Amino acid sequence: MDAAFVPDRDHIVVEPAPIDAATLVARVAVPGAGAVVLFLGTVRDHSSGRPGVSGLEYEAYPEVVVDKIAATVALARERHVVERVAVAHRVGPVAVGEVSVGVAVAAAHRAEAFAAARLIIDDLKATAPIWKKETWEGGSEWVSGA
Repeated sequence: MDAAFVPDRDHIVVEPAPIDAATLVARVAVPGAGAVVLFLGTVRDHSSGRPGVSGLEYEAYPEVVVDKIAATVALARERHVVERVAVAHRVGPVAVGEVSVGVAVAAAHRAEAFAAARLIIDDLKATAPIWKKETWEGGSEWVSGA
């Protein structure tokens, strides 16, 4: 498998629209894949010991973030044999319980799919220029996404 982002096999979107798990899975489904791993990051009602989080807001420059995520997908392809990858990240307000980020990876075998999906979400959280603001009753604060 090519160790680069493959536009006809990989899909990345950074937008305010809700993330649909079935759409992510459909984007990576191919007959040669014996495994599809789906990771969904959802907004929880607490953070760092603070209860009452009512939502998050994400800001990003989509053209810059898409290139960074593409580099992350290329890294995953370098280290793991995968068929297809789909990554979606929300921008704008995201309510508690909603999906803020999704990663789907298809591979011939589950070990490769799990490892690639974990690498992608971990690297994305650590390096993608996406800013997150937590809102709770009585205030809000920009926080590290890592």
